[in-house]
Amino acid sequence: MLLVVGTLAWGSWASTDFPRVAPEEMADRALQRSQEAYTVMGFERTIEPGFKNTGVSTQNTLGTSFCYDNGLLGLEDNIVDGAYSMRHTWALDHVPASQAVPGLRRLHRFLRDEGWSVTSYREGERGGSWDLFVQRDDGDERMSFTWYPDREYFTGGATVPCAHDPQWKDGDAGPAGGDRRPPAFGPARRG
Repeated sequence: MLLVVGTLAWGSWASTDFPRVAPEEMADRALQRSQEAYTVMGFERTIEPGFKNTGVSTQNTLGTSFCYDNGLLGLEDNIVDGAYSMRHTWALDHVPASQAVPGLRRLHRFLRDEGWSVTSYREGERGGSWDLFVQRDDGDERMSFTWYPDREYFTGGATVPCAHDPQWKDGDAGPAGGDRRPPAFGPARRG
């Protein structure tokens, strides 16, 4: 019994052993994941930072979330001070079926071939949304994509693993690493 408790406690401690990585580096990593997917999809438009109306206008944002330690023995979640998870979210309006359908099918094959685990893939039935959700590294790194045919609206996003912000200090509020603004996002530059 003592061995089981020790193993669970070790697993709980190890879950807070996040690398020390500056938010800029994790933002770059999330942007790289999004850029790769955007390129595979074949999108050609550039999306400026920010968004106006969720669900109808373009979007290009970075955000952070708290990271949790799964509590003692994995029984409760506690926020890990100074840790953050970075995500990049993007969206395009006016995406017709002729672009979204082959693009999502191509992206599904590409990510699977690149070693991502496909947790959900749904081709819209009866006019419903098309969804692709993938992960790797035991779910620490995730991407999601949805196309809404009724609005011709496409969303994508990449979340990278938790990390400790080296600049975080006791007493800082909110998740570490916040307040980042992405650059304009668009077609990969070929040169």
